[in-house]
Amino acid sequence: MSEKLDRRKKYTRKVLKESLISLLSEKPISSVTVKELCQLADVNRSTFYTHYSDQYDLLEKIEEEIADDLVKYLNSYEITNEEQSLKITLKLVEYIKDNHYMFQILLNQNGDPMFEKRMMNIARRFIMFNWMEEHNVEHHYSRYLSTFVVSGAINVIKDWIENDMDKSPKEIAEMISKFTNEGLSFLN
Repeated sequence: MSEKLDRRKKYTRKVLKESLISLLSEKPISSVTVKELCQLADVNRSTFYTHYSDQYDLLEKIEEEIADDLVKYLNSYEITNEEQSLKITLKLVEYIKDNHYMFQILLNQNGDPMFEKRMMNIARRFIMFNWMEEHNVEHHYSRYLSTFVVSGAINVIKDWIENDMDKSPKEIAEMISKFTNEGLSFLN
């Protein structure tokens, strides 16, 4: 019986998350109500409140899941050279492509601005502990360099998503890697 309840809970959470993402494609979180979320998900309000305190709590849980997935994913790799860095970038871009609708919504103007900041902080920590150590980047530069690199990469990815992913994940990963490792010197 508990397996049936667990499946039901998972299903309820899934439809509520999908409903919120659908609503965020149309309007900001501040305009979303629990009532319309429940109507779209075909869930009664008491069931909603069993799982979440409000629409902001639901959004935070969605963001936490993605952040946790990315942290697990990044921690499963160790950057040892530029080739490995490209492979990791490619895997991350593929992950974003596989979840493009979610990223498109969470990174758009209706999404939570803190989501982008959270993604940047995860990537910055990863870069600071791996790539920068290997390249002997002086500590007082590392924070600024990681901000510069990660901001650029996130904005390239946002642009790519907004343009209907007009390039393959491999092309985007290669661009990000080239921009990161060679900067503007690759134009010469």
